[in-house]
Amino acid sequence: MEDVLDLYAEPNDPLRPRVCFDECPYQLIRETRQPLPAKPGQAVRYDYEYERGGTCNLFLFLEPNVGWRHVKITDRRTKHDFAQCMKELVDEHFPEAEVIRVVLDNLNTHTPAALYEAFEPAEARRLVRKLEFHYTPKHGSWRRWVQRNMAEIELSVLSKQCLDRRIPDQPTLRAEVAAWEAPRNDQHATINWRFTTPDARDKLKRVYPS
Repeated sequence: MEDVLDLYAEPNDPLRPRVCFDECPYQLIRETRQPLPAKPGQAVRYDYEYERGGTCNLFLFLEPNVGWRHVKITDRRTKHDFAQCMKELVDEHFPEAEVIRVVLDNLNTHTPAALYEAFEPAEARRLVRKLEFHYTPKHGSWRRWVQRNMAEIELSVLSKQCLDRRIPDQPTLRAEVAAWEAPRNDQHATINWRFTTPDARDKLKRVYPS
């Protein structure tokens, strides 16, 4: 826990960016009847019936200090999908960085080994040397007290501002997410994180090991 909080408290360093990473599933839903358009005094009306269009996965990258985020949509969330995300982080999003500090949770797919499963050893090693993983703690008591990964907050914003409606297929989802992502990046929307390691020691004494 303190490892992540200390990382959040460090000053911004373009050569050692901090990137929060998280993911969530998304259910695609198609309309079975054309919605009735809005008219004065009445919102758009949707039929209660719908058709399931399958599921997909959203990976979210967030560099909170500069207000940059990117959402990658995939069919699944396998080790190979995670490895491809890390490769894109190194080669496309932060190619000039000396090392990228990645905040992520303890899923079994979130390991350096995933890169060795996806790529040849030399390529996996090249990527792993550019990545420094900072895992959020597994202990459930911490989750009840503080939302540790800022990517979770950004996913909540995405859900409320973009995903809280029926989206029928992946091409439409990609277009809608891109339309949400672009203005937030243009505005450099950031997260005002105020919880520090001293705060944790003061307020969360009961969840520290005794």
